[in-house]
Amino acid sequence: MTDDVRDAVERGWRELAGIDAALERGEIDEDGWHAAVLAIIEPAYLGAGTPQGQSGQSGDEAGWEQARRLVLDAVDGDGTFLDVGCANGLLMQSVHRWGAEDGVALEPYGVDISAALAELARRRCPQWADRIWTANALGWHPPRRFDYVRTGLDYVPAARRADLVRHLLDHVVAADGRLLVGVTNEERGRPGLAGALASWGFEVAGTATRPHRHPALERTVHWLDGEARADRK
Repeated sequence: MTDDVRDAVERGWRELAGIDAALERGEIDEDGWHAAVLAIIEPAYLGAGTPQGQSGQSGDEAGWEQARRLVLDAVDGDGTFLDVGCANGLLMQSVHRWGAEDGVALEPYGVDISAALAELARRRCPQWADRIWTANALGWHPPRRFDYVRTGLDYVPAARRADLVRHLLDHVVAADGRLLVGVTNEERGRPGLAGALASWGFEVAGTATRPHRHPALERTVHWLDGEARADRK
């Protein structure tokens, strides 16, 4: 992958690559990895001048919807929706509104490893303040399970990504629920994340895509079904 493509895939990848390398060399442990990542993300998100920027997305409201509404392609009915890495709560607000526009009732919840971002989400969404937790999703046991759980995989070191998927399926997603992975920017025509999930032993139940402004990329969301839902196939 060329640097210009990788810049479009993930802003700040050079800094994150340095943190990954430090972990691999044993210079930091996993707690140190999370602390180093937060030291980059928190100031950038908290200092952003727009709700989109506070949730890690450049551009305006229309750009946000184009980039993120894709998650609704994985939703096939009413239910609870947990956003892992909820940042300022914008996606919680968005799926609630977009779902209503599509005739689907989604009750949003959120969790973020950053106490500062979780508190920002509570201030922005006071009606859901008791639904927003501060926790590292890898190892977190919530007070309930959720019909839809959306996550990114870059919230944990690369070597722990399969562990994150398994933990969320085993302890966070409802038995007949669904785990959504994305939205992710991926190179067109490559196995990408779906291939990685399959290599870890997970069955990808579905994938949805949208165009990306970079011609070599597309936006994707993949979903994995909970055990009971999978049994109904």
